[in-house]
Amino acid sequence: MVRSNYMRSRSLATVAALALLAGSVTLARAQQAPAGQAAAADEPVVLDTVTVTATKTSEKLIDTLGGVSQITQAEIDRAQPASVSDLLKTVPGVTTQVSSNDPMQSINIRGMQDFGRVNVLVDGARQDYQISGHNANGSFYLEPEFIDNIDIVRGPISNLYGSGAIGGVASFTTRGIDSILTPDQNWGVEQKVGVSSNGLGAFTSTSAGMRFGTVADIYGQFIYRGAGDYRDGDGDRVRDTGKNNFGGLFKVNYHPGDGQTISLSALSQKFDYDNNGTSQGGSRWRNDVTTSTFTAGYKFESPDNPLINFSAKAYYSQTENQQTILVPNATYQALGVQPGDKLFDRIGTFGFDVYNTSRFSTGSIDHALTYGADAAFDKVKTQDRAGGYVSALTPSGDRRLLGAYIQDEMRYGGWLRVQAGLRYDDYRLEGGQYSSSGSHWSPKFTVGVTPIKGIELYGTYAEGYRAPSITETLISGTHPYPAFIILPNPNLRPEVGRNFEAGTNIKYDNVFRDGDNFRAKITGFVNNVEDYIDMASTGDSYLVPFIPGMPVSVCQFQPQLCFPIQSQQYVNIAKARLMGVELEAAYDWGGGFVSIAGSHTNGKNRITGLPLNTVAPNKVSGTVGLRFLDDRLTIGSRVTLVGATSRKVTEPTGGYGLVDVFASYKYSDNVSASLAVDNIFDRRYKAFLNSDYSTGLAAKFALTVKLAGK
Repeated sequence: MVRSNYMRSRSLATVAALALLAGSVTLARAQQAPAGQAAAADEPVVLDTVTVTATKTSEKLIDTLGGVSQITQAEIDRAQPASVSDLLKTVPGVTTQVSSNDPMQSINIRGMQDFGRVNVLVDGARQDYQISGHNANGSFYLEPEFIDNIDIVRGPISNLYGSGAIGGVASFTTRGIDSILTPDQNWGVEQKVGVSSNGLGAFTSTSAGMRFGTVADIYGQFIYRGAGDYRDGDGDRVRDTGKNNFGGLFKVNYHPGDGQTISLSALSQKFDYDNNGTSQGGSRWRNDVTTSTFTAGYKFESPDNPLINFSAKAYYSQTENQQTILVPNATYQALGVQPGDKLFDRIGTFGFDVYNTSRFSTGSIDHALTYGADAAFDKVKTQDRAGGYVSALTPSGDRRLLGAYIQDEMRYGGWLRVQAGLRYDDYRLEGGQYSSSGSHWSPKFTVGVTPIKGIELYGTYAEGYRAPSITETLISGTHPYPAFIILPNPNLRPEVGRNFEAGTNIKYDNVFRDGDNFRAKITGFVNNVEDYIDMASTGDSYLVPFIPGMPVSVCQFQPQLCFPIQSQQYVNIAKARLMGVELEAAYDWGGGFVSIAGSHTNGKNRITGLPLNTVAPNKVSGTVGLRFLDDRLTIGSRVTLVGATSRKVTEPTGGYGLVDVFASYKYSDNVSASLAVDNIFDRRYKAFLNSDYSTGLAAKFALTVKLAGK
């Protein structure tokens, strides 16, 4: 009866969603302005937004010589995301690994992820958190309501970001004063509330900001989100997926003089959830995750001297997960673990990035010369009073990353661009009785040519560098209970990615009618990664006791009480090659828009010839949106097609197709609402790298009310 009711309710929800959209279209057509009076949309044209992530200089996405994408605030509002992964599922070359019972996120770019292979930044601060387990080995926590925009750089083409980034960069910018105030407003308060079906729960976000003339501004935001267990496309309940999140964001900008800005920001979040369910339906662990990111920056763009465009930022980020055992299993009970025993894993990262861009000309060549230095200091601390496994498998230790870089962007005659850069990295890692260190020079060279107006061809060679992580180097312990022993390896060599990339940027305006525009980016790449680090068997075996908690020393005297297990460690096992193509295109005619994105990636171990397990399947997505009522109403649909793959450690992943619909209505400058219905056909599917089936049909509604003045 329960299942029957659920099937009936989800069918009604689908029909209601389609009826709502159909009704919106009918209403809009009845009230639409006469033909020929198309108004320009408020939201920016796809691929025309500005980014600084790839080169640290401002340029439009369509002009960037590389695979770069951006998620704008308008796209975030349309999607009504329950998690960061909701925002990235249509970005070419990008997938995410998530856990249904843990709000962590892990980003995979072009088949590269874990241990910093993708450099994740929040307001410029590195997020280097990692805990060993059955989820991703490198993750971060971020509430989507704090996000203003996301920049994605695919591949190691941006070697300005230090150790890591051989897969790419994911840069998250949080909301600020411009998120709620227009340039002519001096104060404002915004309240946003959202509710969702299928266990996705509800959230509330309160924001306020004030400008003090042109001298300073202040912004604050507080959120709460609560969610419960959801059901997949077959109506089966996925247990232990409930979670709560509290968070606050605070920003201050002070402008002491022309072109100068001193900025401070603080972001704090707390996630509470239970996971690792038992056969009785309970949960074994209670998790309390707290994250903090603090930044302090200074910028000076001289209004009189083009040689000075200076930026300095210092930051500290920390993620701590305190776990409390609720129901110890037999292994933990044998070790004397009691309900209420705790463990915690914490990583803190202090860092800075200082650079300047000097603009000048030599003859007929214009230069933008960027030079600077950065550093990051990771400190990992673990403590385990619930069995000792976490402190052994996520070891404490310290890592120092130092770097310096220079890059010259040269332009000649409006048809030729050349980018030449060089970066130096040095690292040192230590913990317990072990230590390691290394350094590397990473060059970059790009040439862009515009043979005809509107089309630019480019080619790039760039290197990326990733120092071994603390866990890969220092891990030493036994997997519970006991499956195998993991040994430390202080002799690990850093990974080096050598990336060849070629692409085309296409941009045309007034294609079919006045005011329309077409943008497209096509990219092909080959990334050869040397000294790729992965876990492998050492070929050695060790005796361990049959009885948990018994000391290993007993095996020397009574081997009949013990059995052999294999040992493993992280080693430089392979030369990996990843190659593929990516497409991103959009057409906007004022009254609507169409966009398409797709990617195809292959990856293999060049020593064994076997495929890499982290390479995502083929993906194509398309979005169609229509604007009505002088652009106050937008309705549309998104289709995502994902191919099947056998490249997965646990089990093959079948292909699937998803259809989502969305609608947003701006009643006035101060009141707006949006509706998103995901997976309207209630498809049961399991996303690549994820262990649980994803959410079935889910409707999400949000209402935003703002009060602002001059």
